Amino acid sequence: MAARIYATSAQYATYTGAPPPADIDARLAKASKFLDSKVLRLCWYEVVEATGLPSNALVIEAFRDAVCAQVKWGVDVGDTSGAAAVGWGTVEIGSVKLSRSVTAVSGDDAPGRQIAPEVWDALQSPDLTADLFQLGAVCT
Repeated sequence: MAARIYATSAQYATYTGAPPPADIDARLAKASKFLDSKVLRLCWYEVVEATGLPSNALVIEAFRDAVCAQVKWGVDVGDTSGAAAVGWGTVEIGSVKLSRSVTAVSGDDAPGRQIAPEVWDALQSPDLTADLFQLGAVCT
């Protein structure tokens, strides 16, 4: 099955009200994959069998907004991979001193690897009733 991408560059521009970054298609694909692995795989919703995409229009809209929010978060924090959180201990510039553990080698705790707060807003919309979408409800 092809990778699921839940938003387009035009939808991102509408969501943010700003022109998308030059690499928006790659960012949308990466954010879709990230949310699939961290959030959406743990949810219940009906899908189109051939594509694995949600079949309900409200769920489609929520996923679109969640992916746009995740990409916007990466743009806002300036780090989409977590690489900015790796490897430095103490940095001083004039009177400013920043410290971070030098044991952070993966970047998983970096802002760029966190789920954007607006993702939760999109996925917890009151329009997403339990018959359409269940956040954190893994069923077999």
